[in-house]
Amino acid sequence: EKIKIGINGFGTIGRSIARATLQSDDVELVAINDPLMTVDIMIYVVNPEEIPWGAAGVDVVVESTGLFTDKDEAAAHLKGGAKMVVISAPSKDAPMFVVGVNEKEYKPELTVVSSASCTIQCLALLAKVIDDKFGIVEGLVTTFHSSTGTQNTVDGPSSKDWGSGRAASLDITPSSTGAAEAVGKVLPVLNGKLAGVSFHVPAVDVSVLDLNVKLQKDATYERIKAAIKEESEGKLKGILGYTEDDVVSTNFIGDSRSSIFDAKAGIALNDGFVKLVSWYDNEWGYSSRVIDLIVHMASASV
Repeated sequence: EKIKIGINGFGTIGRSIARATLQSDDVELVAINDPLMTVDIMIYVVNPEEIPWGAAGVDVVVESTGLFTDKDEAAAHLKGGAKMVVISAPSKDAPMFVVGVNEKEYKPELTVVSSASCTIQCLALLAKVIDDKFGIVEGLVTTFHSSTGTQNTVDGPSSKDWGSGRAASLDITPSSTGAAEAVGKVLPVLNGKLAGVSFHVPAVDVSVLDLNVKLQKDATYERIKAAIKEESEGKLKGILGYTEDDVVSTNFIGDSRSSIFDAKAGIALNDGFVKLVSWYDNEWGYSSRVIDLIVHMASASV
């Protein structure tokens, strides 16, 4: 029997997750709730606990409004009849899982979890391979992220920060990110070893991550490439990718993998310090992992 999914929040990620459910044989989309839909499509209620998920037969709610990221707030969906909740954003207090990294640590009693973020997923997969094979002493991360809904179409005020108020289609905008630090939640061995910054760039979709790390064990760039390629063709196939092609961001639109290592884009200063570059479709790749996590949670709860 298929896992029945409800989506709360039908923005970019919510819609992408809906498309991902339609391509999965394991899940079925049975309900959508969103504050901006017209009355003839649905009846909207403000409080998550008032949404009748149970009446729709929903097993798992994907909380993708960006409003209810705290564990207790998201747990209100359980009062509406849902059995489990997956927050499609980082959470300060809900357990965080990245498929391919730490999903095996999931326990059935965890009814509210976070599927992290697209950037955390991309970084965690790459960092796990490097740390497992060579060890990471410390590192810095820069992500160049495509435009998001928090940015303005034209210059104007922003309640978030000054940069978000500038025109998304015209500017490369410095932005804060907690992705590097949050990786420690899914990879405790890296807690406190990574820090990062972000720039929003005038692209509609697909982002790229630049990881600079000091290694515990010396390794040539060729050895590092070989290790990543091996994992991408082995247990992380379909989640971690590897390419030696000459690529640009649009080559990865619709790519369901969470992290695609670009072998030609990286460089080594020496055998102990390297720059690694990885691409990710921040919408489709992320949504695909949300579905994978839901399927894993359901199988673990049987």
